[in-house]
Amino acid sequence: MAVPLQSNIAGRMDATSAFPRSRPNSFGLKVDVILTVGGAVVAAKQATSTIPIVFAIAIDPVGTGLVASLGRPGGNVTGLSMQATDLAGKRLELLREVLPVLQRLAILANVGYPASVVEIGEVQAAARKLSYEVEILEIRRAEDIAPAFEKLKSGVHALYVCGDALTTANSARINTLAMGARLPTIFPDRTFLEAGGFIAYGANNVDLFRRAADYVDKILRGTKPADLPVEQPTSFDLAINLITAKALGLTVPPVLLARADEVIE
Repeated sequence: MAVPLQSNIAGRMDATSAFPRSRPNSFGLKVDVILTVGGAVVAAKQATSTIPIVFAIAIDPVGTGLVASLGRPGGNVTGLSMQATDLAGKRLELLREVLPVLQRLAILANVGYPASVVEIGEVQAAARKLSYEVEILEIRRAEDIAPAFEKLKSGVHALYVCGDALTTANSARINTLAMGARLPTIFPDRTFLEAGGFIAYGANNVDLFRRAADYVDKILRGTKPADLPVEQPTSFDLAINLITAKALGLTVPPVLLARADEVIE
């Protein structure tokens, strides 16, 4: 039976900039566990080395220095890896199924977010295997998004978007600009498709948060974060937006639609 969550738990922070205003000692109470995601994990780790931190979502916790290793995280941080860097090649394969002519790929990423920088490298490595040319669109704030699209060279066939708090918050703007440039898009999360994105493939976030609750339960029962290995996703979702496909004049192969967990029509 799970421990009732009567203990003080710092709530989820979505962006690194949000955390300093909510440091544990600013709550005026004793925080037993911090549950967080994405870029805020780094800020939480910088804020405390003693309070247990559970990340429900982290793209590459080892590569970005959050933990020493998946099996032995060490320190006060543990949680669930999105394994997004390992999925880069799979996402490119999905794009190729719809776009056999794909030869030039643009990557939009917040280079101020360490996990996105790691993901850029993974996408570039996967693209080299497919002999794709790659153009990187670097952003650090919302105001950089439109100018990044203006710098796009002609001949780009698709856009790969690295997920983080910045791109998520500006998904509508990104998709509007991509549609204006007639670029099919691929994302790590189906929430981007609600704003007009084309394809999303990645870990099931609902499942990750559910499993993160198990980590919190174990910590409140006395287990140390250092003794809880970082787990990887076991459930992945493929979502396809046929409304966007139609607007772009694309035909999605029936075999791909059959594999999709969600089809937006």
